[in-house]
Amino acid sequence: MPERVGFIGLGIMGRPMALNVLKAGFPLVVWNRTTSKMESLVHEGASASASAAEVASQSDVVITIVSDTPDVEAVVLGKGGVVEGAKPGSVVVDMSTISPSATRKIASVLSAKGIEMLDAPVSGGDTGAIAGTLSIMVGGRRETFDRVLPVFEAMGKTITHCGPSGSGQATKLVNQVIGALNLLAMCEGMTLAQKCGLDATTLLKAVSAGAAGSWILSNLGPRVAADDFAPGFMVKLQQKDLRLVMETANEVGVSLPGAMLVHQLLNAVQASGGGDLGTQALVTAIRKLADV
Repeated sequence: MPERVGFIGLGIMGRPMALNVLKAGFPLVVWNRTTSKMESLVHEGASASASAAEVASQSDVVITIVSDTPDVEAVVLGKGGVVEGAKPGSVVVDMSTISPSATRKIASVLSAKGIEMLDAPVSGGDTGAIAGTLSIMVGGRRETFDRVLPVFEAMGKTITHCGPSGSGQATKLVNQVIGALNLLAMCEGMTLAQKCGLDATTLLKAVSAGAAGSWILSNLGPRVAADDFAPGFMVKLQQKDLRLVMETANEVGVSLPGAMLVHQLLNAVQASGGGDLGTQALVTAIRKLADV
């Protein structure tokens, strides 16, 4: 019998991820704070629940993917949360991006009740979530990782056990630093191209296949060229991640001047009302500096 999977959080990322779990043949029960977001999955064959605790009571593996550390703490440990319904021997898999230290604390509380936890944040944006090709970075016990691997394989292509509890979250923060600086490079380069009168489509064809090519350039470059700022990943969520990066960097004593620069430039995007736009909207701040 396949594991019974519960899924909590059906946003831009969570909904297609949950749908892929369902399509892979796992019995699926879902819950979302905005109940209307459950409807499409119920139509596909999932069961709806009235609370996170109810999801947990019907599941062997409970997946959460919500916005921030306080949201995970509330949905897992709060009133009506996963901890109230989960049985000993079940697994909580948090696929949000949150604080590594907070992750370890949540895992400790669950462990005391006989409940395993994996932290498994993802990278690949909405396109990867839809296609089931996400990169999944996992922290926790290897035996628990091996048990949940078939569920991960329904959602992702590159699935890596990164180490003990918190290691998945720390790996994701490294990913966000590298991604943020790639994003800045793409936005600066495309703004220079615009000022030089270059055709954006031709530029992307010329540059993407060379040493400067990247996932960011291939996937977000065309959106910048089209002035398409619809979110695959929102500016406000990237800012949350970069705050976590800075908190963790301070904890371990690392200076990250480039990541801080992107963080501040995205503050300018947010100040102009762009918090709900996709992260490619960083180019709007660069364009302002260039008087484009």
